[in-house]
Amino acid sequence: MIWARIRPLISSPLAFTITTTKHSSSPANLRLLPRRRSFSAVTAMSSSSTPQSRIIEHIVLFKAKDDADSNKITSMINNLNALASLDEVLYISAAPLHRLGSSSAFAFTHVLHSRYGSKEDLSTYAAHPDHVRVVKESVLPICDDLMAVDWIADRVPGTLAPPPGSVGKLTLLKLKEDVSDEAKSEITGVIMGLGEKFSGIDQITVGENFSPARAKGFSIASIAYFKDLSEMEGVDGQKELVNLEKDKVRDYVDSTIVVEFLVSSQTCSSL
Repeated sequence: MIWARIRPLISSPLAFTITTTKHSSSPANLRLLPRRRSFSAVTAMSSSSTPQSRIIEHIVLFKAKDDADSNKITSMINNLNALASLDEVLYISAAPLHRLGSSSAFAFTHVLHSRYGSKEDLSTYAAHPDHVRVVKESVLPICDDLMAVDWIADRVPGTLAPPPGSVGKLTLLKLKEDVSDEAKSEITGVIMGLGEKFSGIDQITVGENFSPARAKGFSIASIAYFKDLSEMEGVDGQKELVNLEKDKVRDYVDSTIVVEFLVSSQTCSSL
């Protein structure tokens, strides 16, 4: 659901910065996103008398080829966002990255975030002819690296569709070998608590990835939204508190990917 031009790729203090090992990926492994509904429909659902009992978070990261035509990149973003019309999609947003953590060995350029009411809805979306067509015709020809993660959100955000001007921060963690289930619970608990410790975070969800084949070994994922860039930078600026939270999980983490992206007012208003 987002349009924006690619900004300089720089690191963010809120990221769990640890050395990363690069992995290869084949675009053929990508399962793309479900259909999204209109902005008004999402708002109505989130405020209805029968709210979502849970949501599935779906993230796809794309690396556009260095020589990809800019018009084709724009077409890819538009066509992905057009999948909002599919019944299974609660929310969908595709956009260029605003920032990519400098510690990452990956070179992703775009991100897609979508939400679904169930794993079945996500599967239905992935198999839908419109989705398959967009992947085949608009994504695979111009991308040379893809990865995706899916998780059951630990909570249902009060607003399923982040408002225009919001900033999303995606954090993916690759854990060290033989990390226990107890340690995984500790990690997710720390991340869940960030929303209470940092008032600038409007919403945050976290969970364990249930699609390992496409995730390059990353198993813990979270997505946080901020009102705007200044709110996010305000949280990042609280370095002492940020580092304190990092230290709680640092011993379990092998590597991280952190990306930031903008929710476009143009895209939101067109839903």
